[in-house]
Amino acid sequence: MTIQSMTGFARAAGQDDRYSWTWEGRSVNSKGLDVRCRVPNEYEAVEQAAKVFASKRFKRGNVTFGLTMDRLEQGVTSYRINRDLLDQVLVLHAELTGDISPDLPSIEGLLSIRGMLETVGESESEDALAVRIAAMIESGKDMLNALAISRGAEGQKLGALQMAHLATLSDLVDAATASAASQPEAIRARLQAMVTELVDADTRLPEDRLAQEAAMLAGKADVREEIDRLRVHVSTARDLMAEEVAVGRRLDFLCQELNREANTLCSKSADVELTQIGLNMKATIEQFREQVQNVE
Repeated sequence: MTIQSMTGFARAAGQDDRYSWTWEGRSVNSKGLDVRCRVPNEYEAVEQAAKVFASKRFKRGNVTFGLTMDRLEQGVTSYRINRDLLDQVLVLHAELTGDISPDLPSIEGLLSIRGMLETVGESESEDALAVRIAAMIESGKDMLNALAISRGAEGQKLGALQMAHLATLSDLVDAATASAASQPEAIRARLQAMVTELVDADTRLPEDRLAQEAAMLAGKADVREEIDRLRVHVSTARDLMAEEVAVGRRLDFLCQELNREANTLCSKSADVELTQIGLNMKATIEQFREQVQNVE
């Protein structure tokens, strides 16, 4: 059984001589594939590579993952003024002098403006940064592969539940087949009794017309085609669950077909036993459908 769930969680970590980092990802069910990634500034190349890999690794699901970093070196942090931002603030102050107090802003006020102070870090070579980016990408791939394994493990549990539902549905199809209400002989006998009662009641309809009506009712009450289609759909669902590709959409469509046949069986049934079997089918199909919503 190769069913893949759309639910999973995974984590992977890495480090070099300057930074340690952690990837964390999770996924939930979705109609299509939605990949979202968050990384620190200046690491857009890591984000792009990870998203491309995720898009190839998964077919469906809402996949969200992110990268966090911690500095290993604990040196002295130095700061500098963001001159471009300071010039913009002073220009705006000059423009607003006629509307507000002309007093120049205090140093404390200027420094409190977000982005006015910038940290000055030790310069790093492009080669060293490229090596870190490559390592981060590999860690991200490890995390996404682990996420796929997590989804697969969840899929194994999901598949076991689905196979149990299909087994129950198969038993119900067998029960419908064996039901006396679905047998042609029982239908014929019941309709013959109806015709006899109408004739004995001195109905104005000719006997040949009654026979025609009885034949039409017999055709409408015959559920053998619905039972045959239900059996085929159950077999198809089992085959789909053994395939090595994403089958969630096809299983979802198959649930609609199963439900349609169960509805028709119930509408045709004129017997309490067969109607109850049909209702049990509908309940089982709904349980199966709910599980299918999480299949990739």
